[in-house]
Amino acid sequence: MSERYVALLRGINVGRAKRVSMADLRAIVEGLGGCDVRTLLNSGNVVFGHRRSKVEDLASGIEKALSDELGISSRVTVLTGSELSGIVAGNPLLQVAGDPSRLMVAVPQKAADLARLEPLRRQRWAPEALAIGRRAAYLWCPDGVLKSPLGAAVGRALGDRVTARNWTTISKLAALAG
Repeated sequence: MSERYVALLRGINVGRAKRVSMADLRAIVEGLGGCDVRTLLNSGNVVFGHRRSKVEDLASGIEKALSDELGISSRVTVLTGSELSGIVAGNPLLQVAGDPSRLMVAVPQKAADLARLEPLRRQRWAPEALAIGRRAAYLWCPDGVLKSPLGAAVGRALGDRVTARNWTTISKLAALAG
């Protein structure tokens, strides 16, 4: 029986250097044993089935295949479908956030990396807001993530250990992972 997984690739299709066709991405995941592989949007989001495996092994396999087959370097975060469901169910900022495109979900490769955000929790960010869950951090960036002091601070704290998606994308990925 296969488990459902979601792979989030960091920095894919941002700028010209890291363009990957979603057909190539699907082929890579299928080549690693993925089944019922679906991509969402053109931004490096993949939902797939796989026999039970460690998410770290899946992530490193996708990273290696991207490098070997396409010459692309990208950090990959893989979540189980149940982890993604927990992220969606555990979002404490839904009452605060008025625009799902400005509500960001920052997902580190390892949940333990969220501890690096604890000092940020003690700071005032209004009108922005930060909440830290068990597997992700939630950022309300009403003026957009590119202008967000909070987004910049989270990026500095986690570096390339994190990738972020807006709430709309996370919700669509959760629906696909079902």
